[in-house]
Amino acid sequence: MSVELIRIDRQGVCIIALKGRLDSANVGDIERGVSHLFMQPGDKAVVDLERLDYISSAGLRLMLMLAKRAQHTGGRFMLCALAPPVREVFEISGFLKILETRPNTDAALDSIG
Repeated sequence: MSVELIRIDRQGVCIIALKGRLDSANVGDIERGVSHLFMQPGDKAVVDLERLDYISSAGLRLMLMLAKRAQHTGGRFMLCALAPPVREVFEISGFLKILETRPNTDAALDSIG
């Protein structure tokens, strides 16, 4: 199974919705799809993981890379709507302690303002 990336711009924030499985076989495609993020100071992005069924360590690494890029450019990066199996991977890896998350897209947009 592959992963699908849907991009929506809302309220000056780039929302990236991922659907399917994010693993080492397709993380490069997604990385190219989000390469435009945080190229400008103050860029804001939310990654919606509601329809993501699985994330591997390669996917976790991509999320961390985006968070670090946002930090270096003075931007904001946030995850939202983590599906239960994906949330478990983030919990086990300790990433929930270092990445900002919100329960849904609206809450993320309100926070990232």
